[in-house]
Amino acid sequence: MKVGDRVRVKESVIVYHHPDHRNQPFDVKGHEGEVLGIIQDWQGRPVSANLPVHVKFDKKFRAHFQGNELELIE
Repeated sequence: MKVGDRVRVKESVIVYHHPDHRNQPFDVKGHEGEVLGIIQDWQGRPVSANLPVHVKFDKKFRAHFQGNELELIE
């Protein structure tokens, strides 16, 4: 997986910050988006982020995921 790839959420992931469902549980399983970045360092130092894959969806919605929660779209 790399920056710019199209991905789909393949597992049930509950978020509380979706713009249309603010402060309510919302499952993003099946949603498609684009990888914006993969967190590997912070200010030049290597880090081990719990949710390293940053994905952008529609309506200004962005979220962080583990790599195993996503699948590439060909």
